[in-house]
Amino acid sequence: MVEATAPMEIDGDAPLARPNKGKAALGSDGKSAPWVEKYRPQSLADVAAHRDIVDTIDRLTNENRLPHLLLYGPPGTGKTSTILAVARKLYGAQYHNMILELNASDDRGIDVVRQQIQDFASARSLSFGAKSSVKLVLLDEADAMTKDAQFALRRVIEKHTKSTRFALICNHVNKIIPALQSRCTRFRFAPLDASHIRERLEYVIKAEGLDVVESGLTALVRLSNGDMRKALNILQSTHMASQHVTEEAVYLCTGNPMPKDIEQIAYWLLNESYTASFRYISDIKMKKGLALVDIVREVTMFVFKIQMPSDVRVKLINDLADIEYRLSFACNDKLQLGSLISTFTNARSALVAAAQ
Repeated sequence: MVEATAPMEIDGDAPLARPNKGKAALGSDGKSAPWVEKYRPQSLADVAAHRDIVDTIDRLTNENRLPHLLLYGPPGTGKTSTILAVARKLYGAQYHNMILELNASDDRGIDVVRQQIQDFASARSLSFGAKSSVKLVLLDEADAMTKDAQFALRRVIEKHTKSTRFALICNHVNKIIPALQSRCTRFRFAPLDASHIRERLEYVIKAEGLDVVESGLTALVRLSNGDMRKALNILQSTHMASQHVTEEAVYLCTGNPMPKDIEQIAYWLLNESYTASFRYISDIKMKKGLALVDIVREVTMFVFKIQMPSDVRVKLINDLADIEYRLSFACNDKLQLGSLISTFTNARSALVAAAQ
């Protein structure tokens, strides 16, 4: 049974002492802490992007009308940071006593729902005449829960609505049963805009005193693909490998092919013979340690930038998608490289036929 705690007003008026913007409280090992945690937003005002969602949740919290929440979207878009900031605003010093946080590393079968979550939700805080504060159950990566556990959770949510709020976080909302979705207010966190990632990276760079050139910062934003966690991890890894963060250093650290390498590979695919293309691409793969799946993905983006008839482009993109799909099942790289070159050879023949 969860230990009874003194209540706090849910209106969030009580001031919460916190460190500087975007910085978590760190111990003596702050310099060695992962920057993802070191610079995790501590308040709703610090959350990058999604201001409409954050402002809505903030208003519901201030008006003491916080519903059950279902936050979904790609990784690294601020879902967990947002709900943790809400918890800090609600509970302040009682933060750790008033929330139950479970993620994919915990056992979350039907027994956990019936025992641990049920016990926490049914435990009553000692109010001493004051208004009792609602508790918060945070289920991170809820799409990994078994279907039986999700069905059992339905009744727990209904039964303890007066004293407990549930916040479900997931990447794939279609893996949450409709019965749970209908009991929650849904918010979708889209991939972060490049401007928001750049702004946050500039703040971290200034705080850490890093030497980052403009091309390096652009490469960080490009490789993050809207994932703030990925951007910070790449920045920290590159900084540990090279004190001077440049575009080349970023691509070398992550193992992604550089744009100039992709342009060269695309030139070979569109102009050289089958045998020559196979030899040149195999050599650059070996020399720079590139993965074929990364080459296929980057070449696909390059195809969208060059002019060609729509029917040729559609056929080419469809064939590239098939190659990428086969590579995800660990098919032979040499065979798939041959398939990649033959796909462009067919596209070149179609371009010549269209020109005539």
